[in-house]
Amino acid sequence: MEEEEKIKPQAVIEILDDGPLVISGNFILKDLKRETESTPGEVKLCLCGKTSTRPFCDESHNK
Repeated sequence: MEEEEKIKPQAVIEILDDGPLVISGNFILKDLKRETESTPGEVKLCLCGKTSTRPFCDESHNK
């Protein structure tokens, strides 16, 4: 019986307790109008709604 090859993800999405959604790895981030894209390697997206840099987390949840 052959061993299954382990799947290596292109990106990892982690939901932090009382914090942001962290996306890391090889992915493309597109703006709202899909006119601009980047490959940042890691982003932290706000889940609490307190950030002033929406959609990115600015650690406002800690204040």
